[in-house]
Amino acid sequence: MRRNSTNNKRPPGLIAIIIYKAFVALLLGITSVILLLALKNYDNLIDFSESYVLEGKLAIIEWVLEKIINAKRQTLQLSGIAAGIYAVVTAIEAVGLWYQKTWAKLLVLGLVGISIPPEIFELIKGTTILKLVVFIVNVAVFWYLLRHFIKDGKK
Repeated sequence: MRRNSTNNKRPPGLIAIIIYKAFVALLLGITSVILLLALKNYDNLIDFSESYVLEGKLAIIEWVLEKIINAKRQTLQLSGIAAGIYAVVTAIEAVGLWYQKTWAKLLVLGLVGISIPPEIFELIKGTTILKLVVFIVNVAVFWYLLRHFIKDGKK
């Protein structure tokens, strides 16, 4: 028997959220690997940062190296592990949303909902374009999923 294709069609808003979650999972995974590699090669990074190779290079590279070198090893380790765990959770969210699972919508609603108050606090402390964009995207994701979750529950 053939399935009705309209029941399995994903709304464009949901696809956008899935792409966003997959992208965030990828970025978090890369961040986790970089932090853990930085921890493993901490002494080499210090030597590299003091070498002449960086003179006149991109300021962002110097800034990143300075942040890593000035961080405690324990902070690098904890940050790398936390980013890795969050990458896995975010990837699970994306897969669950792709298959339109109720638990995935609830998970995303919960995690995004928890993040909104701290994001407001961060915006009050100091607004940057990145903070503002992340806040707007998270509010949009929360609103969209909440609206569709309530609508699906009424069926």
